[in-house]
Amino acid sequence: MFQSFEVTARPEQGPPRLSDLRVQLQADGLDGFLVPRADAHQGEYVSPRDERLAWLTGFTGSAGFCAALRDVAGVFIDGRYRTQVKAQVADVFTPVPWPEVSLAEWLKEQLPQGGRVGYDPWLHTPGQIAQAEEALAGSDITMVQCANLVDRVWKDQPAPAAQPAKVHPIEFAGENHGDKRARLGASIAQAGAACAVITLPDSLCWLLNVRGADIPRNPIAQGFAILHASGAVDLFMDDAKLDDVHDHLGPDVTCHMPDAFLAKLEVLDGPIMLDKSSVPMIVADTVGARVQWGVDPCALPKACKNAAEIKGSAEAHLRDGAAVVELLAWLDAQDPGTLRETQVVSQLETYRRRDNALQDISFETIAGTGPNGAIMHYRVTEDTDSTLQDGHLIVLDSGGQYLDGTTDITRTIPIGTPPKEACAAFTRVLSGMIAMSRLIWPKGLAGRDIEAIGRAPLWYAHQDFDHGLGHGVGAYLSVHEGPQRLSRVSTVPFQPGMILSNEPGYYREGAFGIRIENLLVVEAAECPEGGDAQRDMLTWRTLTYAPIDRRLIVPDMLDIASRAWLNAYHAQTLARIGPRVSDAARAWLAIACRPL
Repeated sequence: MFQSFEVTARPEQGPPRLSDLRVQLQADGLDGFLVPRADAHQGEYVSPRDERLAWLTGFTGSAGFCAALRDVAGVFIDGRYRTQVKAQVADVFTPVPWPEVSLAEWLKEQLPQGGRVGYDPWLHTPGQIAQAEEALAGSDITMVQCANLVDRVWKDQPAPAAQPAKVHPIEFAGENHGDKRARLGASIAQAGAACAVITLPDSLCWLLNVRGADIPRNPIAQGFAILHASGAVDLFMDDAKLDDVHDHLGPDVTCHMPDAFLAKLEVLDGPIMLDKSSVPMIVADTVGARVQWGVDPCALPKACKNAAEIKGSAEAHLRDGAAVVELLAWLDAQDPGTLRETQVVSQLETYRRRDNALQDISFETIAGTGPNGAIMHYRVTEDTDSTLQDGHLIVLDSGGQYLDGTTDITRTIPIGTPPKEACAAFTRVLSGMIAMSRLIWPKGLAGRDIEAIGRAPLWYAHQDFDHGLGHGVGAYLSVHEGPQRLSRVSTVPFQPGMILSNEPGYYREGAFGIRIENLLVVEAAECPEGGDAQRDMLTWRTLTYAPIDRRLIVPDMLDIASRAWLNAYHAQTLARIGPRVSDAARAWLAIACRPL
């Protein structure tokens, strides 16, 4: 349950698999086929059965896609994965910087005479297809729905996920699912729709207060749902998963097998609300003229945690912080050159497993030392496992799935004597992280409005990083949760109860990586004396407590307010985590949390 889960295709496996796919292209009269990292539910995470992109290309990142043509195959990846992709894909695949180069631009360059490019309508959203078709207008390139060609050639493709669902207790959920269904059903009626289609597994599980194990590291059960304006639900999920939750669901939730989903959509009266960003294309085609475009009705309510969810998350973070401190104390006692990355991963999971509330880790632990730390979403394997050497930094990004909350924390630790340039960069990253943690902002602002505050100290040194400053986090759900993000493209206003990560970084390819990450919850800000009490302001409350390594800090680079914040944070860390750890770890923690 706690062992690392790695889906990978060795580079030498790529060419024959690609050749087999091209045979299918020829047979179907297609000039290309799109292979996304997606499944029919359109969530970020996929089960082993749906790891088509990794199986075909070897690329295991959490975002991207392949456009396989008859004589060229592009792997489209964003800035997070441009180092990783070089090591994972064979020479027959061409990495394409995306979104700087769009799919349509690339297709027009590769197919100047036009062509037919196939796609599986279960694995693409209407928004994605509409964007591609609009950009391809006038090019004689057409997008063609077809059966999945990868599934035809993947002979040992895993079976569909079928893990049993379980009830998520009301003490952690904070609201029974009948009240949720009635509240959201009323919002659907107010929007003028008869029902809404829900395909995202975390939305479905949150709505019905159930959890599952269909996807590694994510406590979700895969299925589809139709939420009616009355609050009633048609649930489409393999009956084998539901044995332990039938009584919990009650008479207002009617269960069907998944293969009945499209047939049910065909006979529904409209308007039917669909989310263009998450529903599969085939669902939109089935609904047809009855469609009313909207947003997933669960997305925003799920993001705004209630009091029970926030309380549970805060408590989970304290227990998780104790496990991280035990690891940091243990790591600090080891001599440089005596440990490998896999040993650090294993030891951290050992400390987390001591908590009986832990159900799983929340994602594959990132433990990248030296050059591996510059790979933002690095996953250690037998081939890449490296020794922690003097002068290295190690980026340790990890988390746990607890019954009462989901955690995600990153710390960067020096091994031996760190390079001066790494300390300077670390201090800039820390400055940005503190600036965001201290921020108070007017209600109504979104990620795009404030994200730059966490980057500014790096920008002054002409440095930056190619991932968002932060992502939403679920309550014993997905460690990446929308719609809220600390991102320059996010337009969703922050609301009280939202939990987000705050994780600036810096990555020097071939040398080192740096990232510092805490989770924060949005709260109303108290008006100070002399302030404008008529203006609604928001702020953060920190959930994550573990020391930030003082050996990497250049004190003179921190302003007085940042030093004060860091010293106060470390004092709170010692007070909150100290009573929860062993005597040896507590002694280490007292030193690690000394004032700067």
